[in-house]
Amino acid sequence: MDSITSFFWALPIWAIPVLLAITLHEAAHGYVAHWLGDDTAKRAGRLSFNPIAHVDLFGTVILPLLLLYLGGFIFGYAKPVPVNPNNLRKPRRDMVLVAAAGPGANILLAIAGALLMPLALVLPEFLGSWLGKNIANLILLNCLLAVLNMLPLPPLDGSKVAYGLLPPHLARRYGRIAPYGIFILVGIVFILPMLGRPLGLDLDIGRYLIFEPSYALANWILTTFGIGV
Repeated sequence: MDSITSFFWALPIWAIPVLLAITLHEAAHGYVAHWLGDDTAKRAGRLSFNPIAHVDLFGTVILPLLLLYLGGFIFGYAKPVPVNPNNLRKPRRDMVLVAAAGPGANILLAIAGALLMPLALVLPEFLGSWLGKNIANLILLNCLLAVLNMLPLPPLDGSKVAYGLLPPHLARRYGRIAPYGIFILVGIVFILPMLGRPLGLDLDIGRYLIFEPSYALANWILTTFGIGV
């Protein structure tokens, strides 16, 4: 199967999981913020489970399609839901809850996928195979998003959780890494492994911090909640 054929074969079984994962993730941020007193997301039209409200042209469409075509792991992101901490009833505490809502929603969606997996086993073979691949991708992708986003690196959700849980004086010091967080993340995931390969060194820290925990979480969810699988 050539690369073009493989691309169009894989596209349907990744498109639905990607849209579900990023839509629920962003909507969860908005709904929890609204529940805690901030209506910024609602006024921006982002308090919605409609994927169109959250689509980012590059992160939701171009990047996943490019990775799919290149045969890499499918990943994407949506437009961040706007939140104004000043509108929250207890800003430090509530921002922890708002930030954790996205990864929490991804874990719940992965569990829902595991609960649906037995359905793929009783459907006709072609339909069951298609559904099973969608669900497997849904579980793995949501676990990846949950683990990745809980890393305590700005601008990921884990940084907001860490900032809210730290004592104020430590939080202020921690906040100083915000301008460099994305560069640290890119270095961990892409640059260090690339530099290590020619030297024969295993510098793939991202595998240990992100991918292996994601696979472990996905396997645990499927084993625990995959009734009859």
